[in-house]
Amino acid sequence: MGASFHMSLPCLSIKSIENFYVGNIGASSGRKTQSWIDIDLFGNQITFIKAEKFSFHSPNYVFEGKILPSFHFGVIVDLKDWEQVYSKFKQQKLDLVTQATFLEGKIGEHVSFFIKDPNDYMLEFKSFKNSMSIFEK
Repeated sequence: MGASFHMSLPCLSIKSIENFYVGNIGASSGRKTQSWIDIDLFGNQITFIKAEKFSFHSPNYVFEGKILPSFHFGVIVDLKDWEQVYSKFKQQKLDLVTQATFLEGKIGEHVSFFIKDPNDYMLEFKSFKNSMSIFEK
């Protein structure tokens, strides 16, 4: 089944969200008002709703020796798109977090990096060596 994903998150500024996701990442925006905006992130709909400061008080966790945020969201893309986004962020001198290969030589091997958006949400970009192993045990 090839379904798209939808998530809704609070944000402090519609303008800063649009600048980051459309201007920096290259996503497109959909419908928007003064209080919310839809972002098309690789075919997935993220709705940001203007609200007060929101915080997820979740601890980080350690995976294969790397400290990762327990609250994060992201997209799984093919390696070509992953490399393009990673290169674009490096050229823009954006603060990338934890670029690494995980589960190397095992089921689920993937490359991943995180970046913080204007609300301090951690956004992950991930590419699996074998796309068929995303849910494989």
